[in-house]
Amino acid sequence: MRTVFFVAPFLMEATLKYIQAANSVAGTRLVVLTQDSAAKLPAGAMHYAVQNALDPACLVAACRDVMRHTGGAHRVIGILENAQETIAEVREALGLPGLRLDAAARFRDKGLMKQALRDAGLPCARYARLHSEADARRFIAEVGYPIVVKPPDGAGCKGTYQVTDEASLQAALRDTRPSAQNEVLAEEFVQGEEYSFDTIVIDGVVRFHNILRYLPGPLDVMRNDWVQWCTLAPRDISGPEFDAIRKVGVAAVETLGLRTGMTHMEWFRRPDGSAVVSEVGARPPGAQFTSIMGYAYDRSLYHAWAQAVINETVTGPFERKYAAGCAYFRGPGQGRVARVDGLDEAQRLVGKYVVETSLPRVGAPKAGGYEGEGFAIVRHPDTAVVTAALRTLIETVKVRYE
Repeated sequence: MRTVFFVAPFLMEATLKYIQAANSVAGTRLVVLTQDSAAKLPAGAMHYAVQNALDPACLVAACRDVMRHTGGAHRVIGILENAQETIAEVREALGLPGLRLDAAARFRDKGLMKQALRDAGLPCARYARLHSEADARRFIAEVGYPIVVKPPDGAGCKGTYQVTDEASLQAALRDTRPSAQNEVLAEEFVQGEEYSFDTIVIDGVVRFHNILRYLPGPLDVMRNDWVQWCTLAPRDISGPEFDAIRKVGVAAVETLGLRTGMTHMEWFRRPDGSAVVSEVGARPPGAQFTSIMGYAYDRSLYHAWAQAVINETVTGPFERKYAAGCAYFRGPGQGRVARVDGLDEAQRLVGKYVVETSLPRVGAPKAGGYEGEGFAIVRHPDTAVVTAALRTLIETVKVRYE
């Protein structure tokens, strides 16, 4: 029996899907290192309470305590973006295989990432590290408006600003406060259609990739609280329109140095068809993407991830049987969810295509992210049917706050 440690500060619903998948891998004793309650874990997974699941020293001590009884360990894994460097430190301290700290830093620090990609001749947005307002103005003089300002280790558009003029520049600088002690990243704003490129990598070779379209881009969603976001996994991703990202995306993953695991990349398809990498995470995607991929391929991508990170295997072929997509429910205003209008009508119109839902809960506070308070995933063999169903959902379902 192989002992596998899963680092999960809090046992959120999305995290539990990965824990369940890892717990089902044959011959594995899964030990979850968490600050959360044991009651949330699936049967068979072992709970180990830690005071701080992002403190490498705390995690190493916990692992060694367990290893005194098990005689050793096989892997340390986890899915959170902000835990990847911590997990890498734990692996190195325990002498276990997996993503090393230098590679984890390249994925986590978007400045290091972009420099590595540019050094390899791969297309990505121009960037600058800001330590002052003067740095920001020099960068704008070089690339012009608009630009994006964000923390170097950000994720999910948190703390991200689109700067289009003097007023928005001053607002971004006021909130981010770049200084010698507080580095901020500025990036060229790339125009184009936004997508994800998600991979499973085994021994340095990309063995699986997936493409999802963002409708619209997350930054546009965050700037306009009336916009309900959608993501679309087309039935066919084999066409020439994706030739550029297949080449660039694979090269980017190889350059950044993930040997085995799953990656999540955001990228832009420019009007001329060229691909530009935005950023890459050494982790599975969030926002229900792993579920969407599973519905498109009619197989569990959670289990494919678990087999990759635990057994270093992936079993194909991956036959894309459906188009799939997700509509994320949110609305304008602030406060708590007062009601959700249009659910019965949406059920009547497109309910036969819905395969999974998590509806907004009355009384829940408004979420701060682009995923909103709930979602519905749809699928059908025809991409046009899925696209129309997503449009119907966001035009019909309305979240009201008070």
